[in-house]
Amino acid sequence: MAKIQVQTTINGETFDYLCDGQQSLLSVLRDELGLTGTKEGCSTGDCGACSITLDGQLVPSCLVLAAEAQGREIGTVEGVSSATGLHPIQQKFLEHAALQCGVCTPGLIVATRALLLKNPNPTEAEARYYLAGNLCRCTGYDKIIKAVLDAAASMRGESA
Repeated sequence: MAKIQVQTTINGETFDYLCDGQQSLLSVLRDELGLTGTKEGCSTGDCGACSITLDGQLVPSCLVLAAEAQGREIGTVEGVSSATGLHPIQQKFLEHAALQCGVCTPGLIVATRALLLKNPNPTEAEARYYLAGNLCRCTGYDKIIKAVLDAAASMRGESA
């Protein structure tokens, strides 16, 4: 089978890769490009561990064909922090101990960032609804939601 050449932008940087027609974007991110922050959980789009943004929309990368990324903008967890340090979302996840085993954490960070870009002042119910597609077996979600709301306040320049 012939390989497909794809050029895309990931976290602001241009990438070129070859992929099979049925290869998932998750597979390319992790195995071809070395962006291992995006985790494989269920491979059916149900857990959120592989969450990325594709042209600003939150999607499970396990359900996106790598070839579909041609000419598109991808955001992964590796693009959340900056050279100067952690993003406020990452900092608040640490401060609130909103992580344990870490499998779900990258997807939750990406989903939280997508939420706060759309809605910088979510209610607790809105945050819970938006993050419902990200499963966590360890934390019980309360610490995650507190971290999300605190990060939102911090990003607005308020103290929670």
